[in-house]
Amino acid sequence: MIRVLLADDQALMRAGFRALLELADDIVVVGEAGNGVEAVELTRRLLPDVTLLDVRMPLLDGIQATRRIGEDPELDEVRVVILTNYALDEYVFAALRAGASGFLLKDIEPAELLQSVRVAAWGDALLSPSVTRRLIEEYVSTPPRPVAGPGLERLTEREREVLSLVAAGMSNEEIATHLVISHATVKTHVSRTMSKLGARDRAQLVVFAYESGHVVPGAGR
Repeated sequence: MIRVLLADDQALMRAGFRALLELADDIVVVGEAGNGVEAVELTRRLLPDVTLLDVRMPLLDGIQATRRIGEDPELDEVRVVILTNYALDEYVFAALRAGASGFLLKDIEPAELLQSVRVAAWGDALLSPSVTRRLIEEYVSTPPRPVAGPGLERLTEREREVLSLVAAGMSNEEIATHLVISHATVKTHVSRTMSKLGARDRAQLVVFAYESGHVVPGAGR
């Protein structure tokens, strides 16, 4: 069973997400939080597989809560997913930097919600690739100055190529098709790349790719 914690200051929103999640036989909602402080405390106490965090919450916002969860070594196995609206796009990269594994739009379709929670728990792919690409494009239109990426020199040529495709928002299956290699081989490359770069998941690989200058904004368009 995939254990999920819901954190949103709107009780009606939490009830809606709980109802959708409980449609699945392999997902269980283990707790609910109405603010960021409570979300962090419950994450520490309940150790869910996935914590769904709203961006705007009282006492502690979703980004700060994500950072606290990410900094706790006892919560390394918890995957944080940010709940957002299109109007809150500017928060997404801040959340990814803070350690979020991805994000969901609040108007997500039920089937996509269930699959996204599963994907987050598996750590197999960044959520909502098509939306991720759009957010990345907006973010990199005014990127910070690239900084030297520690560990980048340790990547093989293939691993650098895979890193670029991960940063483009591709799933493992899409990368496998693009490179004409097996899905298992892609997972191995992604895993080794994360290990060499000290990234806990694919979301951090995306941030690293852009902030290190490995992927150049607008290149290839």
